[in-house]
Amino acid sequence: MLWVWKSVRSLRQLELHRLILALIIFSLLSMCFLAYYVSSSPKIKEAPPLPFSDCRVGGGPEGGQRAPPLVPLQAGQRRFVKAVDTSRTDPMVLVFVESQYSQLGQEIVAILESSRFKYQTEIAPGKGDMPTLTDTDRGRFALIIYENILKYVNLDAWNRELLDKYCVEYGVGIIGFFKANENSLLSAQLKGFPLFLHSNLGLKDCSVNPKSPLLYITKANEVERGILPGDDWTVFQSNHSTYEPVLLAKTKSAESIPQLGVSAALHTSVVQDLGLHDGIQRVLFGNNLNFWLHKLVFVDAVSFLTGKRLSLSLDRYILVDVDDIFVGKEGTRMKVEDVKALLETQNDLRAHVPNFTFNLGFSGKFFHTGTDEEDQGDDLLLSYVEEFWWFPHMWSHMQPHLFHNQTVLAEQMMLNRKFATEHGIPTNMGYAVAPHHSGVYPVHVQLYEAWKNVWGIKVTSTEEYPHLKPARYRRGFIHSGISVLPRQTCGLFTHTIFYNEYPGSPKELDKIINGGELFLTVLLNPISIFMTHLSNYGNDRLGLYTFKNLIKFIQSWTNLKLQTLPPIQLAQRYFQIFPEERDPLWQDPCEDKRHKDIWSKEKTCDRFPKLLIIGPQKTGTTALYLFLGMHPDLTSNYPSKETFEEIQFFNGNNYHKGIDWYMEYFPTPSNASSDFYFEKSANYFDSELAGKRAAALLPKAKILTILINPADRAYSWYQHQRAHDDPVALKYTFHEVITARPDAPVKLRILQNRCLVPGWYATHIERWLKYYHSNQILVLDGQLLRTEPAFVMEKVQKFLALTNITNYHKILAFDPKKGFWCQLVEGGKTKCLGKSKGRKYPEMDSDSRAFMQDYYREHNIELSKLLHKSGQSLPTWLREELQNTR
Repeated sequence: MLWVWKSVRSLRQLELHRLILALIIFSLLSMCFLAYYVSSSPKIKEAPPLPFSDCRVGGGPEGGQRAPPLVPLQAGQRRFVKAVDTSRTDPMVLVFVESQYSQLGQEIVAILESSRFKYQTEIAPGKGDMPTLTDTDRGRFALIIYENILKYVNLDAWNRELLDKYCVEYGVGIIGFFKANENSLLSAQLKGFPLFLHSNLGLKDCSVNPKSPLLYITKANEVERGILPGDDWTVFQSNHSTYEPVLLAKTKSAESIPQLGVSAALHTSVVQDLGLHDGIQRVLFGNNLNFWLHKLVFVDAVSFLTGKRLSLSLDRYILVDVDDIFVGKEGTRMKVEDVKALLETQNDLRAHVPNFTFNLGFSGKFFHTGTDEEDQGDDLLLSYVEEFWWFPHMWSHMQPHLFHNQTVLAEQMMLNRKFATEHGIPTNMGYAVAPHHSGVYPVHVQLYEAWKNVWGIKVTSTEEYPHLKPARYRRGFIHSGISVLPRQTCGLFTHTIFYNEYPGSPKELDKIINGGELFLTVLLNPISIFMTHLSNYGNDRLGLYTFKNLIKFIQSWTNLKLQTLPPIQLAQRYFQIFPEERDPLWQDPCEDKRHKDIWSKEKTCDRFPKLLIIGPQKTGTTALYLFLGMHPDLTSNYPSKETFEEIQFFNGNNYHKGIDWYMEYFPTPSNASSDFYFEKSANYFDSELAGKRAAALLPKAKILTILINPADRAYSWYQHQRAHDDPVALKYTFHEVITARPDAPVKLRILQNRCLVPGWYATHIERWLKYYHSNQILVLDGQLLRTEPAFVMEKVQKFLALTNITNYHKILAFDPKKGFWCQLVEGGKTKCLGKSKGRKYPEMDSDSRAFMQDYYREHNIELSKLLHKSGQSLPTWLREELQNTR
């Protein structure tokens, strides 16, 4: 027994030793696993400084492994690039920025806006939710841009997997920027990518890899000699076939990268990931967009990664206007040699821009008002009259908005036309420019009419629509039969005459031309009309210098096809490219000082309404309009012959008549501080355009809307149409109208829409909330307005912040015959709305009521959420409807 006990004891000790040994082994393995996880878990990890040329890591001839440099493909080599399938994504760019005000983020957005590409910005999340990427089975974004690529690399595992999966499934690419700082590791590897980064370098002599698949606009024939801006550059290195250099440069010195053996080696500052590693195509920049060539490549990267969906064509149309011909002080005008140089340069430029022609704008009154030499220049210019294009300014170079009498304005134009006829200047170009862009925008009606009557003008241009700055927002529009094109500046003004006296130094002008603002204007605009002046073509002839060098630079660095067209054809081409710009968006002239300065002094923004009653129809808007008109401080618009008390400006063809037409419906204010104008147009409510248009012209206006049960509103509209002998409403019952199928007759569907669609209250209010703050909109209970109007009017007066509060209990009385409240007049009598208001008609049938209750259920739920969110009280009828749906 003792022997057995000893054996068992020894066995237990042996098992205990084994258990302890197993625990030790498990602990060691866990520590090894943890050490590996910790060392590899940061998304960017430090690595030994890896050279870009063929030298070894570790300092000695035998130390370490070789790190092959990232170099251009050899001639004839081709790499497979997966085609981008963009059919399942919307043409929208998602831009992750560091902050709302970060410089690089703003530069990215500026390029997208200039190119008219839609985008959405988000603050890049380190952790947290990713924006919704899909909508049903479609991707919401065709491209992802990270201002800081490390925010993408450092995403938490859940969001990183979510974003990468989206990019792979929908064929979406990523553009990212790496901007080094003093805390950046000199050499590091991106976790998960066979790509090394070397940072805080100074670079020089940048060139383009001709084999890069993303090149479209960019041409790879040149080297940008000299030092690149900054000493915070990052270059990329890899030996994986997925990476293709786009831009390459030399380091400023061999010491810039430790152990760099050959200072002349080329290093990649922009790299393209072909997607061979993980199925996602990317373009990575080793700096921001301060370097002009980065902007050019960025435009190509957007084009390539979206399969050219977000891309402009290679065609670029340019027109160079020379304003103020014959105008100018002595010493600033063209002499004989200057005129010869103008013609010679024009002929030279035609070798690069077919039919390039300077467009000369003249004011005949100032002919022969210079020195003798300058007068001889005038004569020579007229002897070459057929060599150039011509357009009229004003005879005396006066600003048209100063002429309030159209007849006087036309007389001035006739003087200029007579001068043109006498000197053989063509008068049929159909193009004119107003001095200082006066009267073009904001529109001076007299100018447009005089232009058409005297000159037959069809096209003009301005830098003022919608505003002078930022220039990337300039757009075109068509008004009163005249196409208005955006006009661009080119760094030359009337006072820029001498090269050595250019503001800031001559280098500033060269910078504008060579990759700067002027170059970017052509790059990002299919059509550019440039404003120059007579004084830019005398003396040092900076106008000729600028455009000769600009065209040379464009042809050296891009594949753009430069062309020109006369103004009328140019306008036709412009609106073929941008048909959505045909309709103008009128702004408040008093919100922009420049606009106010070139707007007629006889006009005032105080004539605009401060309150809009937007509808919808058949909810009691006419009654509210009447009640407001009873207040001593409130003044309604004049009635319209066609639409009675409604102007209907913001939602229909009246909008194209312009703001002068709109203002005519309101009195000239006697006291701007107390006059409070308002207008009511009940079809504004469900209009797709009214909210945007109203907010542009009346950004500070208050908005009133009245809501009744949408089923009752629809039924009331149907009965309204029957009372007006609408044949469709007379032919079909209400139930047949609201239940009509999609294949029903067109006229029946139109009536159905007018009955049902305005009742989508949440949808329409949300649209207005895109343009007006919620505290500018008041939603009124239409049922309460009918039963307790004095209470509702007290609420309205507080909303409008009126100092003079009217007691509506004293000025309203219920009329039992009419069945609603009316104005109380002398002798206790009432003044009510016309016969068409308060009309009696049969009750809605039960089947229609049930259908409508079901139809509007979700709409009413959404309305309750929206009103609660915006701090509005729920109408009584809505509370009842919500209780019935439970």
